Amino acid sequence: MDWRPVSPKLVPLRLITGGISTLVWTAILAIPLILKLAGVWPGLWGWTAWGLPAASLLFGIVELCIVPRQVRAMGYAEREDDFLIKRGILFREVVAIPYGRLQYLDVSDGPLQRGFGLRTLKISTAASDTSGELTGVPQDEAERLREQLTARGQARLAGL
Repeated sequence: MDWRPVSPKLVPLRLITGGISTLVWTAILAIPLILKLAGVWPGLWGWTAWGLPAASLLFGIVELCIVPRQVRAMGYAEREDDFLIKRGILFREVVAIPYGRLQYLDVSDGPLQRGFGLRTLKISTAASDTSGELTGVPQDEAERLREQLTARGQARLAGL
């Protein structure tokens, strides 16, 4: 089977969004430390005041370190009867979406995705188990996939 990877541009995009998220959570969890150091909350245990922002920062750094490997594990494949989406490192997931059950295909992007030239495909079927989402597809490939998958879905549906 010929798996196609998502764009490597997804790595810096996820690093930016993950870095911002880590900074925001660390700042929020540092509020008790600030209150303790300012003398407003003197009874707070020191290990709690220092531990919350430290744990948030550590978790965020670990999460950012695995982003490149997560992106390399993502991909898709077009087969004769279905469309496959794979993701996951430790807990791997492969979703097979039969063309004949394809009901809705949405191509979307946010401001950061547009800046990197990427889009997200959301594929819906009648059964929620076979719906899928593919993030990090280049814009031109996303348009091609939308046209191709829609055409295949209509052809399979007409044959029923």
